[in-house]
Amino acid sequence: MFAAVMHAPKDVRIDQWDKPEPGAGQVAVRVRAGGICGSDLSYYFKGKSGDFAVKEPFVLGHEVAGEISALGVGVTSLKVGQRVAVNPGVNCGQCRFCVKGMPNHCLSMRFMGSASTFPHTQGMFRQYLLANATQCFPVPDTFDFATASMAEPLSVALHAVRQAGTMLGASVLLVGCGPIGCLLLSVAKRAGAHRVVAIDLAEKALKMASEVGADETALANDTARIDTWAQQRGTFDVVIEASGSSAGLDTALRAARAGGVVVQVGNLPAGQSPVAANLIMAKELRYQGSFRFTNEEYAVAVEELATGKIDPRPLMTHRFEMADVNQAFEVALDRGQSMKVHLAFD
Repeated sequence: MFAAVMHAPKDVRIDQWDKPEPGAGQVAVRVRAGGICGSDLSYYFKGKSGDFAVKEPFVLGHEVAGEISALGVGVTSLKVGQRVAVNPGVNCGQCRFCVKGMPNHCLSMRFMGSASTFPHTQGMFRQYLLANATQCFPVPDTFDFATASMAEPLSVALHAVRQAGTMLGASVLLVGCGPIGCLLLSVAKRAGAHRVVAIDLAEKALKMASEVGADETALANDTARIDTWAQQRGTFDVVIEASGSSAGLDTALRAARAGGVVVQVGNLPAGQSPVAANLIMAKELRYQGSFRFTNEEYAVAVEELATGKIDPRPLMTHRFEMADVNQAFEVALDRGQSMKVHLAFD
């Protein structure tokens, strides 16, 4: 079988690997489509994502869907040929965080396509992968594989909005309108947000944000407009920082109203971030992190997609064959032309 292996930044090669056979409780999945995430881009161009650096040949990818190709002993909940979205994370279920209902912080988490551990947990951009049966969530037989793969980024958005608390009637500022940002916008609206304002540096991203429901948009470098939001102890009940930039976080802290919530979803650069952090104290803000998602949230994401309650298709702008994987990453980085780029595993 083939796998898209990153040997160095900007150097992904199609290598031949042995085809895996499922063990007890496992299934083999024939991967059919996978989305390129912001962390994949960071690994590809920088060799690291946040604090996680690539130290060995590494298969990227953690947003995929495919079909069951083989069943391990004891698996009765799935069948060969069934279409599934695959949750890339496996938690132990026994550590103190799993017991507390925080499996996304599992001390033994194995998250496919993450360099957070060494040896790395290899990613999902490969022809076949092994997964526990519990990681696989069936989708309708007619459901598009690329759309099903959007369950992973949608799960991130669901978790972040849950971290914010109630959205009912809230005024919300979204900082960063990439694929995750636009899904956050859709989820916030569905959760009852009254008004959502979206900001970004790219006009194309703002246009997409409008298409998926933003009530208002603004360029992130429109300092005069952003300054008005900071006046009189802030404007927005909830600010979601999804740009992963220090400037974005600084804007979020200034625009949130006194007593408001700032949710950090974007993966900030490693090291210190120069922001007006004293505003957290002065305005009594709740600065809330949001990291990955739970299995429950992944299941909800699959249901939202399968029933059409959230439609990610406007975000899905490009599709490339695996042979063109390096070109796909170049296009995915160019926010002037792309939003969500998918790889096809035909």
